[in-house]
Parts: sequence; C-alpha cells; structure tokens
Amino acid sequence: MTPNGDKFIVRWVDSGRESMCGANPNFLEGRDLDVSQGAERACVLELPYPARRVGTYVIECRTCGLAVGFTTAGRPDDPRRVKFACKPRLH
Repeated sequence: MTPNGDKFIVRWVDSGRESMCGANPNFLEGRDLDVSQGAERACVLELPYPARRVGTYVIECRTCGLAVGFTTAGRPDDPRRVKFACKPRLH
C-alpha cells in the first residue's frame, strides 16, 4: 500500500448543493472506504475531510493512470480515507 503523496492528483468537483439528509449515525467521524477487492497491489489515500458540501472527489494515480471517483455530501459520514487497487498492466 502507498500512503498519501505526490503520487495522486485529487480534484473535488463541487455540485453547488448542500446535503438534504442527516449523516449516518454509525459514521460520525467519517468513513474508510475499501474498494480494492483484496487486490495484492493497492493504494491508500487520505481525503480532505469533511467535504464542503455535495460533490465528488476525483482521484488519479500518476503512476498507473487509474482514475476513481467518490461522492461526498458535506456531512460527518463523508469518506476520509480510501483504499483502491492499482490498475493492472496490460503489457
């Protein structure tokens, strides 16, 4: 696993909307998302937390080129850390 660093480009796309619902009481200190599906090679990235409002974090790995998106709601149950698999090499 690779920690934060200059390895990623992180953009937050603001929807311009505020959340209409309350936060999930089970995650009042944020969520750690694991979408790596148990991959042998994976990266972990700390996200700016909490997000300002409803939007999407778009993360691109400078090494493998993988691009992923994670939505936010501007609430305490937003993602604070994500783990995702490295993009497989085709050649």
